[in-house]
Amino acid sequence: MESQRTFLLIGLLLVSFLLFSEWQEEQAQSKAETSAVTQVTTSPSNNDQADIPASSEADVPVAQTQAVRSVITVTTDVLAVKIDTKGGDIVEAKLLQHADTHGSDIPYLLLGEFEGKQYLSQSGLIGLNGPDASSAGRPVYQTEQSNYTLSGDELRVPLSFVDSKGVQFTKTFVFKAGQYDVSMEYDVVNATDNPVQVQLYTQIKRTAQDKDSMVDQTFLGTAYGTQDEPYEKYSFDEMREANLNKNTQGGYVAFIQHYFVSAWVPSQETNNTIYTSLRNNQGIIGTKGEPVNIQANSEAKLSAIYYMGPKDTNALEALHEHLDLTVDYGWLWFISQPLLVLLKFLYGILGNWGLAIIGITVIVKTILYPLTKAQYTSMAKMRALQPKMQQLKERYGDDRQKFGQAMMEMYRKEKVNPMGGCFPLLLQMPIFLALFYVFLESTELRHAEFGLWLTDLSAMDPYYVLPILFGASMFLTQKLQPMTITDPMQQKMMTYMPVVFSVFFIWFPSGLVLYWLVSNLISIAQMLIIYRGMEKKGIKVRD
Repeated sequence: MESQRTFLLIGLLLVSFLLFSEWQEEQAQSKAETSAVTQVTTSPSNNDQADIPASSEADVPVAQTQAVRSVITVTTDVLAVKIDTKGGDIVEAKLLQHADTHGSDIPYLLLGEFEGKQYLSQSGLIGLNGPDASSAGRPVYQTEQSNYTLSGDELRVPLSFVDSKGVQFTKTFVFKAGQYDVSMEYDVVNATDNPVQVQLYTQIKRTAQDKDSMVDQTFLGTAYGTQDEPYEKYSFDEMREANLNKNTQGGYVAFIQHYFVSAWVPSQETNNTIYTSLRNNQGIIGTKGEPVNIQANSEAKLSAIYYMGPKDTNALEALHEHLDLTVDYGWLWFISQPLLVLLKFLYGILGNWGLAIIGITVIVKTILYPLTKAQYTSMAKMRALQPKMQQLKERYGDDRQKFGQAMMEMYRKEKVNPMGGCFPLLLQMPIFLALFYVFLESTELRHAEFGLWLTDLSAMDPYYVLPILFGASMFLTQKLQPMTITDPMQQKMMTYMPVVFSVFFIWFPSGLVLYWLVSNLISIAQMLIIYRGMEKKGIKVRD
């Protein structure tokens, strides 16, 4: 393979990757969500009876009521949450440590109602005597305060309700300092003379959204885990085709998006049903536990954990052994994860994510240097064999079979590997693509600054400086390499490749373009060193 065609191979691989990603995302009906700064007016959610899953027992007749309810506010060091007293649903969640946009003082709105879309977390008790399955409608809980603020390590927010039979239900949310996971505890006190039966459900409800454009490669939709399936995505399109209904011990359900996730983790000691539904363009994924019988004059406790925050692998794995898989690095996860660990290590030393990217580029290029040297040596030898190649063409004319045999024999005698110029490139491409997923999925790199005009390495370069510099470095690389292509059409394609790549890289995260630019500059320096050494040995490298 002629060495200059490696650039064409890069283009083919990148374009193929994006086309494959586009096909995947079209199948998954996904979207990369960017939160807009909007004026939010919080009101009680439309958490009516129709959203409640059917219990394991016979359906209980229900009737919607317009009960008076309110919204209480809970503030911790990392969360600002609003809870609707009707049903005790979390109807809004702001992440106080994450800005809505770079440089903004407005916290990121994860849950809530904005731009005509809805995203909230629901939970309750159904079953024969569950208050959420009552014909009177969902319960309206009573609270001692309308505002709660964390002042220590833990904050408990109790909501209480007594049904018409005298059964007392206390739904308590437990917030902890520095944590995005919230424990939800149900205490059911049956002070009556008859047994009662309840069934815990937890679910997440979100407006179905479509994919914006080809450059949006992140998944927006639901995911779940069971004993047999640690991590499975379930798109809005799949919801439209069929409702999910899986039984498992433990498990989890989640809604995942760009950089953030919300997830319910039910008790891992019980059997749960994972379900989905989509009505009126509202997608729901949830879990439903086993019916619990509470004898007369006794009580029972039920619980689950809800996470609403960034895709922090350590925090997610602490809640469920497979929940960290929602930080989805794709099929190159085994490269992406070590790259992120190395990036974090370098950031800890250098204190700048841009410098950390440069550092990881230097490390990668240093490790690959022996292959790079073999690549450029192979290219030089191929260049030296061009006169002999021309003689073979003249000797065998149109007989391609004999020409191919003679060419391979010549390569064997001269100890030249025609694939030597491509192999190092093939090793670099997985690293490039793995780093691409790191920028898409790692919250640490959201709004990461480098300096000067590069204030967000996870976003495209606002002034296109890096793509232009990348194109210039690619053009210089072409000029320094020995030219072996003789076909005029291929030469013209090679001439325009830097321009094509510069335009192509405009939409890539600037941190990723920075990596490839620095990689090119290091390659140029390595190329000059290698060629100088070969020329000292009398090997002609360039005209």
